[in-house]
Order: sequence, then structure tokens, then C-alpha cells
Amino acid sequence: MGNTNTDWASMTDKSIIESIGKYIKHQRLAKNKTQSQIAEHAGINRWTLSQIENGEAISLTSLIQILRALDLLHVLNNFKIETQVSPIALAKLEKQKRQRARNTDNNTNNQSEW
Repeated sequence: MGNTNTDWASMTDKSIIESIGKYIKHQRLAKNKTQSQIAEHAGINRWTLSQIENGEAISLTSLIQILRALDLLHVLNNFKIETQVSPIALAKLEKQKRQRARNTDNNTNNQSEW
């Protein structure tokens, strides 16, 4: 399965790009696709795909097009921003929830005149 504990922070930019290129090449070969097929589907030159697979830098747009062609856009899920509620705000929201139902019938008209 390989090493899944990559310390990205300790890697140089060049080695990160090389790792991305290896990942793309591995995924392309796992799908049994040629560079030309993926490049055509991505709308880029085969040379651009060859560049990233060989550890050279490419544009972010090209990378996204390649990921889309390989059906790998899910790797971008880590960039999704999710709003988080602070514990204090959550406690305030819980406090605002209804605790009991209120009688909404207007029984004041049914009172006896006695």
C-alpha cells in the first residue's frame, strides 16, 4: 500500500510537485489511459501532462483539468471551508430552543361571568 504518512511540511516545493506528478501518473496508469487520452480529455497538451508526471511545475488550471479528466476532483475536498460554531454560540443556540409548548387556544373568551 505504501507510506501514507507524508510529512508535507518538511518537503521542498520541488519534492511536493514530484509527489503530485507521481500520484497523477499512478492514477492515469491505474485507469489504463495514455497521456494523449488524458491530455485530450483535459483539453491540454500531452507535453503539459508529461511535465507534471516528470515533476515539473504546471499551472493550477492545468492541474484542475487533469484531475477532472482523471475523475479525481475529490482530492480538492480538503480545501472546502466549513463554518464552525463556537462552543459559546452553540450553547446560546441551545438555550434559544423551545423548552415546552404553549397553549395557543384563546380560552379567555370561555371564562364564566360569575
